[in-house]
Amino acid sequence: MRFKNKKMTDSKVVIIGGGIGGAAAAVALKAKGIRADVYEQAPVLKEVGAGIGVRPPTVNFFKKWGIYEDIEKVSARSEHMEIIAGDDQVLVKEAWPVLTENKSDAYARLIHRADLLDTLIAHIPEDQLHLNHRLTEVIDHGVYAEVKFANGKTIEADLVIAADGIRSPIRNQVLNRHEPVYSGYLAHRALISTRAALGMASQDNVLRIYVDGDNSVYFMPLEGRDQVSVDVTVPGKFARRPEVTKKELMESITGFGPNIQKVVENMDMKQVVTRPLCDLEHVEEWSTKCVTLIGDAAHAMLHNQGQGANMAIQDSGELAETIAESVTIEEALQKYEEKRKPITRLYQDLSRLFPTDKAETAFPEKAHF
Repeated sequence: MRFKNKKMTDSKVVIIGGGIGGAAAAVALKAKGIRADVYEQAPVLKEVGAGIGVRPPTVNFFKKWGIYEDIEKVSARSEHMEIIAGDDQVLVKEAWPVLTENKSDAYARLIHRADLLDTLIAHIPEDQLHLNHRLTEVIDHGVYAEVKFANGKTIEADLVIAADGIRSPIRNQVLNRHEPVYSGYLAHRALISTRAALGMASQDNVLRIYVDGDNSVYFMPLEGRDQVSVDVTVPGKFARRPEVTKKELMESITGFGPNIQKVVENMDMKQVVTRPLCDLEHVEEWSTKCVTLIGDAAHAMLHNQGQGANMAIQDSGELAETIAESVTIEEALQKYEEKRKPITRLYQDLSRLFPTDKAETAFPEKAHF
C-alpha cells in the first residue's frame, strides 16, 4: 500500500474549495497538528451573500480551534428571533433553542459570511492556500487519490476533502451524481445601511422575518458593520443566474406592508444578488477510502433554518477529530459519516419548511432536541 504505516499527522491532506467549509476544515486540522492545503479555483477569495446566525455547537469548535476571540470581534450575540406579519404584527418572539448540553446556550452570533470567511482564512498559513487552481479530475486509487488541475498541476494525497459545493465535481466523479433540487423560490439578497432599513431591523440584534403567506423578508442586523442583511424570498422561475428588474422585485412583494416595500424600493439593484434556492436529496455515500465530502457537497440545504454554514463548520470539526483519534483514514471517514449524517439529514428536511404567517414556532428543530 502506497501510504502504509504513515502517522495520521504526516498524512497528505488536500481540500478542494476555499469557501467557509474548506477554510474551516483547514483550521480544524491545523488545530490537530495536521497540515491541509486548500485549493480554490477563484483568483481571489470572497464570500458574498447574507448574514448568518452562528450557533453554539459551531461556536464551541471556534473555541477549540483558538479563534473564538476573533469571531467575537466581528459578530454580535442575538437572544431572540421574531416572525412578523405585515409591518408590525409580531406572531412569534422566541429565544434561540439550546443545541448543546449547556442550558445557557440559547443564543446565536450574527455575522456576515464575508467576515466569517476572512476570519477563518486569517488562521490558515499563507503557504497552504492556493488560488487559481480549478480542479479538472480526481482519480481514486483506493489507498490514495490523484488530483488534477486546469493549470497542469497534479497532486497525490492520502485524503481529499471535497468542499466544492452543491454541484460538487468530486462527488459526481468519484461517488454518485446528484443534481440540485430547485425549491421554486428565489432569494434576493443585499446589504443595506441600518438607516436604510427604516426601523424594520431590530436595534437589539433580533433576527426578524416578515411574512406574507409563505413569502418572507429577512432583516438580520450586523451590528459591527452598522448594516442590515436583507433577504427577500419569493417564488420565481429557475435560472442559474436569474436577472430580476426592480419592477419584478416590487411586484413579488405586493402583499407586504408599505415600510418593507419602501425599503426594497430604495435598494440599489446593482447590489442585489439573486439566487435560486436549491438543495440536495439525501446523499447516501459521502466517502471512499481516501475521498470525503463536507458541507454543501454532502448535504446542501435551503436557508430556512440558517444551518448550512453551521453544518459545514461542524462537519470540519468532527472530521478533524475523527482523523486525530483514528488509526487509518478509512476508519476516520467511517466514524465521521456515522456522527454527521443523522444531524445533517434532520436539518436538510427541516430546511424545506419555509417560515409562514401560520407558524407557531420560529424553530421547528426544537421538537427534535
